[in-house]
Amino acid sequence: MTEKMQSLVLPGAKRIVVKVGSSLVTNEGRGLDEQAIGEWCRQLAALVRGDVGGPREVIMVSSGAIAEGMKRLGWTTRPHEIHELQAAAAVGQMGLVQMYETKLREQGLGSAQVLLTHADLADRERYLNARSTLLTLLRLGVVPVINENDTVVTDEIKFGDNDTLGALVANLVEADVLVILTDQKGLYTADPRKDPGASFVHEAKAGDPKLEEMAGGAGSSIGRGGMLTKILAAKRAAGSGASTVIAWGREPDALLRLAHGEAIGTALIAQTRKTQARKQWMADHLQLRGAVTVDDGAVLKVRGEGKSLLPIGMTSVEGDFSRGDVIAVRNSLGQEVARGLANYAAAEARLLCRKPSSEIETLLGYSAEAEMVHRDNLVLS
Repeated sequence: MTEKMQSLVLPGAKRIVVKVGSSLVTNEGRGLDEQAIGEWCRQLAALVRGDVGGPREVIMVSSGAIAEGMKRLGWTTRPHEIHELQAAAAVGQMGLVQMYETKLREQGLGSAQVLLTHADLADRERYLNARSTLLTLLRLGVVPVINENDTVVTDEIKFGDNDTLGALVANLVEADVLVILTDQKGLYTADPRKDPGASFVHEAKAGDPKLEEMAGGAGSSIGRGGMLTKILAAKRAAGSGASTVIAWGREPDALLRLAHGEAIGTALIAQTRKTQARKQWMADHLQLRGAVTVDDGAVLKVRGEGKSLLPIGMTSVEGDFSRGDVIAVRNSLGQEVARGLANYAAAEARLLCRKPSSEIETLLGYSAEAEMVHRDNLVLS
């Protein structure tokens, strides 16, 4: 595809996830690269302020904790023992988060450390809690700095490069674009270090099987990723409608130039719209764990006016579902009129039937949301 088409990726994006790899963050393992991190933070601040095409929401997914820990511990090669990896991550995370906090504060921005495990994103309740926290931080103008919680995982640390985590975060917050900053210019048809005839790929469709054939092999000795992990991450991000740009992290003003519409790196374009992906996910791929029956007024609000489902419109609850499960919304005849993500578990929902949202905290002792199912999490049947 043409570079002109690539320029459409970032200018219209309002929510952006930026991922940087270990070799960039730690200058090939020589220690945290203060100048490089400062440059990325300067660009993030410009995006948040709206210096380029209006204000954006940005999330940073940063590798580097293990690599920085190795440097601080005097290790020259990446260990294989899980507890040594966890120890290195614990040591390195201290310096990593301090550096981001300092550089973002210099730009007038607040920052927040968020450590995630894959279990956090596999469990629906924890998934929603993580999502709510991140969206709240973005709303407050704070830049979340995310890393995998390597110090507590019990299986092998498979995603130390964080490419997959970046894609999962993009899905989690329904980002418009995932930008993967790496030590390569982008994707080539073959490894340019071995094949002088390799040509650069400016743009392609995310998920195209041919891309996986082009990529492959391990990355640097510092991180765990290679181009293949980035191609697969782009494929995963595209599932929620997010396109991906793979670009050289030391390209001057890469993020700002991308936001201006300049063609930098490789753009992998999602073929599914965000709303389509969400509806397909809820309508076709999840088993229903329960249902709520609602009155005619609630049916009118949900189906006719596109409103959220409030507890006051519910008449009964079926099943044993948890917060975050997909449930059916049925009319008085038992017909499914919609389905969506429950903000409250079944036992709590039974207490909320026919009650106004203002009484949720009194009845439950807390209030997660004012709605039983928010309209953004509803799909009509």
